[in-house]
Amino acid sequence: MSDPSRVVEIYTDGACVPNPGPGGWGAVLRYGTAEKDLCGGEATPTTNNRMELTAPIQALETLKRAPLVIDIYTDSVYVRDGITKWLPRWQANGWLTSARQPVKNEDLWRRLAAAVERHEVRWHWVKGHNGHPENERADRLAARGLREALSGR
Repeated sequence: MSDPSRVVEIYTDGACVPNPGPGGWGAVLRYGTAEKDLCGGEATPTTNNRMELTAPIQALETLKRAPLVIDIYTDSVYVRDGITKWLPRWQANGWLTSARQPVKNEDLWRRLAAAVERHEVRWHWVKGHNGHPENERADRLAARGLREALSGR
């Protein structure tokens, strides 16, 4: 069993209004009793999937210690299935899908793969907009990241 003092919980969300359009991402990091909120966004057109991917990337890239055990909670099936099921096949196929098409968001998938390499990461899916406190908090952070990107902050 993992040492609980070495477990980081990360809750992530991304948003685009409209999709595609300007976007934001948010992440809540919890390490013991310490918590940190992160958010950011793009004022230029992006997609919801890019924002959903950016949130765990940014959260993982802020961690200074390694290796850690990390529980990542996302409401994105795309992110969870991409990292846990599809990524090894994409890498083996030279970043082509099973239909021999280029993988969408390859740049972000590569960054996410590199970020998880340093740690033991366990991926969890949570239903979005269903009252899960940390997921709702990550959603508010994503909305804030979008607002700040649009306002030039």
